[in-house]
Amino acid sequence: MCARRFLAVIFVLTLLVVAAAFAIFQYGDRVLIKSAIPKGHFQAATAGSGPDYADAANWIAHPGAVNDPSQWLPAGMAPDRAGNAAIFYIHPTTYLERDRWNAPLEPGGDTEFRTRLFVQSQGSAFNAAGQVWTPRYRQAAFGAFLLNSADAEKALDLAYGDVSKAFDQFLREAGDRPIILAAHSQGALHLERLLREKVAGKPVASRIVAAYVVGWPLSTKADLPELGLPPCRSEQQTGCILSWLSFGDPANPELVLDSYEHSPGFSGQKRRREDLLCVNPISGTQNGIGPAESNPGTLIPTADLMSATLDPGVVGAHCDKGLLMLDGKIPPLGPYVLPGNNYHVYDYALFWGAIRRDSERRLAAWHR
Repeated sequence: MCARRFLAVIFVLTLLVVAAAFAIFQYGDRVLIKSAIPKGHFQAATAGSGPDYADAANWIAHPGAVNDPSQWLPAGMAPDRAGNAAIFYIHPTTYLERDRWNAPLEPGGDTEFRTRLFVQSQGSAFNAAGQVWTPRYRQAAFGAFLLNSADAEKALDLAYGDVSKAFDQFLREAGDRPIILAAHSQGALHLERLLREKVAGKPVASRIVAAYVVGWPLSTKADLPELGLPPCRSEQQTGCILSWLSFGDPANPELVLDSYEHSPGFSGQKRRREDLLCVNPISGTQNGIGPAESNPGTLIPTADLMSATLDPGVVGAHCDKGLLMLDGKIPPLGPYVLPGNNYHVYDYALFWGAIRRDSERRLAAWHR
């Protein structure tokens, strides 16, 4: 792939994430909505037949897979994959087309490249803790997040149905190993539902090392009691949830939290801003403080965006009123910061090394 096409794909990818971030929290102008909504009405038949997850071809990352993007490491970093966990990672939205409400299972082209790039830059943070499974799924097109409608709901249900089936197969293949769950954006939405329907109150809950529900607001009062796992209050705690929303200073989260505060939680209670969950990935604690010198590394792209290095001690963070506020001199990650100094696009890149350390540390605690 030539550098020009690589840069073009990166640009479109970032625009996608930006659009998804607006869409997830139901804001954005009418022009975006009109230009992004899939044409026609949802039709299950156009989404294609459901995947068979016993077939390794229906996984983007899978133990033994050739060219597995989850095995990527930053430039100059030596492999360290001593963990025995089974990691189930759900990628965010990568389908930009408007021809259907759900992506094909194997979309090919730039969508395939974007999907693999997400697995490479996010799912790879967990490869020291064990083996990574990432399913292909008929993700909802990003336009499905821009409005509340029967079509959008059906598209999200279809996407979740694939994720749910993949999780069942994952459990069969993982055996009795400890489990780490991780996701971002659309993936985090599906992970929340997966926790409610497949983990809470089930025997598998005892095997959960941690669940990383990143880039999606969660209420400690209205949501968490229905997910079956508590927030991570200490760095050694297992069977708990980490979640954060990254913001620079000065932060203006109104666009994000206005919709959040006007929606009921999973328990039916009203979501309140003061109950927003923030677990600092550097300290590994709820409402924690993590100085820059404690951050093992932020992913810094090279000038041509063809690679990345892991720079330690650059970015710190502290939780403040439910937001993860960035400290220190934020490096040039890219120009795609959302309005309000929202670093949603970089939720994983900012703390890649911290996430890696956190997953290894909790796995070691789980074995004790």
